[in-house]
Amino acid sequence: MPTESTFLLAGLFLLLAAAGWALGRFGERDLEEQPQPLNIDYLKGLNFLLNEQTDQALEHFLKMVRVDDRTIETHFALGSLFRRRGEIDRAIRIHQNIIARPDLGTEQRDQALFSLAKDYLRAGLLDRAEKLFGRLAEGSRYQVEALEQLCRIYEQEHEWQKAIDAGQKLEMLSGKSLALTIAHYYCELAEQSAEQKDFVAARAYIKKAQSGRPRTHRGALARAAIARDSDDSKTALRLYRRIIDENNYLMTEALPRLVEIYRSTNAVDKLESELRSLFQKQPEMRSDVAYTAIVNNIGGIAAIDECVEEFMLNDPTLGEFIDLQHLLEETPEDREKALARVRAALSKLAAATPRYQCKECGFSSQRLLWQCPSCKDWETQRPSSRVKFDSLLQRSL
Repeated sequence: MPTESTFLLAGLFLLLAAAGWALGRFGERDLEEQPQPLNIDYLKGLNFLLNEQTDQALEHFLKMVRVDDRTIETHFALGSLFRRRGEIDRAIRIHQNIIARPDLGTEQRDQALFSLAKDYLRAGLLDRAEKLFGRLAEGSRYQVEALEQLCRIYEQEHEWQKAIDAGQKLEMLSGKSLALTIAHYYCELAEQSAEQKDFVAARAYIKKAQSGRPRTHRGALARAAIARDSDDSKTALRLYRRIIDENNYLMTEALPRLVEIYRSTNAVDKLESELRSLFQKQPEMRSDVAYTAIVNNIGGIAAIDECVEEFMLNDPTLGEFIDLQHLLEETPEDREKALARVRAALSKLAAATPRYQCKECGFSSQRLLWQCPSCKDWETQRPSSRVKFDSLLQRSL
């Protein structure tokens, strides 16, 4: 049975036939040539299609329809159709066929190059796509679109300096601010340098990321991580404390690092004091600390353990699975052991569920991703406000 795609291509053949007949019948009356009758080749092409011989139909079509001023837009439409259907090889052949025309005008050549570049991009041939988009970015009418695609390609290839150069040029041409995006490009370079222990370069890139641009939350975390990795504990602690104070949604990223540094410097008592002071000023932070402690399995610090216990005893969902009244009647030692078992189970369950979700498209992940893999926007992921214990517990029973 003929497929939907077969009928689409067949429809295109019929439209071409009708268009050719109309041009011949009405558009060339003043010429000496008489209108040509409907070409039998169209019927041959339809026969190929109806027998699902689409490869033969395409070959027949390309030989039959000469690329000229009257048919070039039809070729572009057909190439676009094949690309949308995922038939990239055919789209590439059609656009290459257009480019091969020796008398092709500049505007139509740029259109064909742009279409071919999109074909290569769809096929995953990034080097070929990059070459064509780079050519178009040098002054064609597709300059802005080409620069946008180049930024995407450089992001995939992790060519961050090239992405910065293309982004800055795009800003000037389009008049649209890419400040946040370019700041993340600099943060990527900073993190690469930090991995190579080049902390001087890492700090320089962070400075560029934050200088004259919106201060990214990523930049603050990156600065703190650089200070921690370069054994500057004092600066790292200051930066992590500031992150928690100013951006409590990053508690799940900052608090585990803070605990790690205080433990490594034998200063847990100081952390206790700071947390209790924080709770006095912002009591709503207790639930954020509890959630962070559960998903990161942080324990052994009284101020944090109290938040976790309070959270478990007051969570309405957990109340359906835990006999709270029985726990309250237990001895302090038995109660502590029972809550410890519940907490361990919750930490295990939480490790198997996504912790972050993109606020733009809803994409979920278990770790913080600064660029959403789905919508490609930067800094749109936010941590869940709480573990979804209801679905987790039901699944585990």
